[in-house]
Amino acid sequence: MKFQLRRALIGASLLTGLFLTFALAFDIYARRSYEALTDLQVCNNQLNGKSFARTELFFGLSKPDGSVITEPEFQQFIDRKITPLFPEGLTLLTGTGQFQTSTGTVTKERSKLLILLYPSGNDRNGAVEQIRKAYKNAFKQESVLRVDEPLCASF
Repeated sequence: MKFQLRRALIGASLLTGLFLTFALAFDIYARRSYEALTDLQVCNNQLNGKSFARTELFFGLSKPDGSVITEPEFQQFIDRKITPLFPEGLTLLTGTGQFQTSTGTVTKERSKLLILLYPSGNDRNGAVEQIRKAYKNAFKQESVLRVDEPLCASF
């Protein structure tokens, strides 16, 4: 009799725990869906905007042989490799930066930051990756840093 009572209590406890876990998971899912919908509504209705993606590409301007990519070389790269893929427009900033190479050396160099904005859902990943690959090949670069984020934009 004691054994059956103990078994029934354990079963009820497990069932209650399972129920609470599903309820919590559903609540989290519902809140995230509501928040996403709310953000989209704010973007569309209050800001008169649309959902966009923002991609930033960081280009180092130092070549492995110690020379530097010149302004005309970089502009030619923009004109031939980037503009055909993103004719809608872009923003280009010039700066200085530093990074740690794969060998552990910290390198300081001039750099360019390319900012691309395009409508969300517009699959531009292939175009962005094509730019990164072309730059690494053309100027013998180890990498091109990429940063992506969703945002709301209006023009």
